[in-house]
Amino acid sequence: MPAFDLDAELAAERQHLTESRAALARMRGRAEALYFTGDQVAGDAYTAEQLGRHMARRVLELADDPTTPLFFGRLEFEEAKYHVGRRHVTDDSGEPMVLDWRAPLSRSFYRASVRDPQGVSTRRRFGFVKGVLTSFEDEHLDRGEELGTSSRILTAEIERPRVGPMRDIVATIQPEQDELVRADLADSICVQGAPGTGKTAVGLHRAAFLLYLHRERLRRSGVLIVGPNTAFLGYISAVLPALGEVEVKQATVDDLVARLPVRATDPEKSTNIKHDVRMSEVLRKALWRKIAKPSQPITVSDGSYRWRIDTEPLRRIVDEARREGLPYGVGRDRVLARVVGLLQRQSEYRTGNSPGEPWLRRMAKVAPVKEFLETVWPAVTPEALVMEVLLDPADDLLTAEEQEAIRWSKAPKTVKSAKFSAADLVLIDEAAGLLERETSFGHVVVDEAQDLSPMQARAIARRSEHGSLTLLGDLAQGTAPWAAADWRDTLAHLGKPDASVVPLTIGFRVPAAVVELANRLLPALRVDVPEAVSLRRDGDLSIVPVAEHADLDAETLVEVTAALEHEGSVALIAADTAVDRLRAHLTAAGIESATPDDVDTEARVFVVPASVAKGLEYDHVVVHEPADIVAAEQRGLNRLYVVLTRAVSRLSVVHQKPLPEALTTAAA
Repeated sequence: MPAFDLDAELAAERQHLTESRAALARMRGRAEALYFTGDQVAGDAYTAEQLGRHMARRVLELADDPTTPLFFGRLEFEEAKYHVGRRHVTDDSGEPMVLDWRAPLSRSFYRASVRDPQGVSTRRRFGFVKGVLTSFEDEHLDRGEELGTSSRILTAEIERPRVGPMRDIVATIQPEQDELVRADLADSICVQGAPGTGKTAVGLHRAAFLLYLHRERLRRSGVLIVGPNTAFLGYISAVLPALGEVEVKQATVDDLVARLPVRATDPEKSTNIKHDVRMSEVLRKALWRKIAKPSQPITVSDGSYRWRIDTEPLRRIVDEARREGLPYGVGRDRVLARVVGLLQRQSEYRTGNSPGEPWLRRMAKVAPVKEFLETVWPAVTPEALVMEVLLDPADDLLTAEEQEAIRWSKAPKTVKSAKFSAADLVLIDEAAGLLERETSFGHVVVDEAQDLSPMQARAIARRSEHGSLTLLGDLAQGTAPWAAADWRDTLAHLGKPDASVVPLTIGFRVPAAVVELANRLLPALRVDVPEAVSLRRDGDLSIVPVAEHADLDAETLVEVTAALEHEGSVALIAADTAVDRLRAHLTAAGIESATPDDVDTEARVFVVPASVAKGLEYDHVVVHEPADIVAAEQRGLNRLYVVLTRAVSRLSVVHQKPLPEALTTAAA
């Protein structure tokens, strides 16, 4: 194509972008007008309120960020052309100007190939700089032209420096990722993703896709994103809103079980026992032991007559309720309802009339009925049950040593005055699930799932009982004492034992040199996962040994300063105990720094404790003293594997102590 035609084509695409933004602004304007005038067109107050909520949500969904391209690709078929972007945009007549990336037709943008063109003659990708369309690149599939990962624009987007929160990847989704993103709502899947393979993005984009396809259903039941910590949730918080999805709940497992404040700290041994799946059975047995067989009849007076229920019918009621396998609280309510039902039938038989609701409510509260219920099926709270077990954890499922490790030495005066630890809150959530059913989300995405304890997995299972799961993680990055060695174990605790386990091994985020260094640790991690392979041959890796009598912190500061000469974010990752000291050095040197929790900061340098680095990405990572990171915890080598794979462009490892043998032996 002659140069002047290229210029004309680029000008036409820029014009289409301008017109599309104007169309989106009109769509938003109409939504805002309906929001402000909804009470005038609605027939009643309830309808007006519902319309107002819907339009407020719609206004947020139609927000436009001028620094983000409204479309990133174009599909050309024999008789039509469609631009593909982050949301659906129509002109005044309702004709599409931009197709939502989740629309069925848009699937061909990610899946079409020379082998299977799916009717696509030309696929076009657009290059942007801060929202300005600067270039385009065509693949003529009908002529056998397919760029794949050698696409210049695709590569530039993948390698674009990372500053601020995580971005969406709608412009760069690969076919194997797209297959997972578009999996059916009914399917639960587990993605074993090596570093840099985009597993987090896959999970978030699957949530966005399911909301697009099943909007009303999932709006009622909800979508939940579970992350390992608040820093990670802050990092991913902008992805779904950028795709127009503004009503997704995000939480850590600690958030989900936070029924009470944490007021105590457990020793490591006690914590590990409380997270063991055996504790679910200890709690269940302790609860159901409270149920007793009725030993005597009850007699009830309603002011006019005296009614009697013999022991045998009462026993049948209790036995039937137990056999039904209901939550404890539901079973208690059912026993009460059936006892009142027997009284009701006696009244109907004697008087010939059916007593009304006031009579039934009164019978449920009379002293003989209440005393009977408290005797055979006593009321219990989750907190009281856990406190009871911790005061006397005698159970043959636990060894005598384990019982002593979790036993409370002194009983609190009341349940309200009890000081519960974070692990206790997981037990309280389990107890609450034994008493009542938890509300189930329609779909739950769990990231960094390799670190879920069995009891944490059960907490998530209660919230996804009637929905599906997307489980994301990497067994090699397991750092918790209870970290999974086999996904089947975790899936069983989550109540989804038949979920598919799909590996992602091809990396697009982390340079090959960094991946190859981290892969040296895999044999020592004792997990059965394939090595990651990176398609990126760019990036830099430097190992910086520091002389024994030199200042390690000063040399680290030199590396951070050098990293600032490049574009993008910089992370200084160190053992948790060194973080405050290193940040003070940066401040003294006049370098502004932030923590991973500082989402809105203008700082380019982040000082990151190794314990919270999981899931985060930075352009340049400076790792301070790997030996200290390894020594800080039981699974320190796994933690180092995580830390080394946070870099998406350059990695510097600064050390004074010998590097871990797993790194140096493999290198030799």
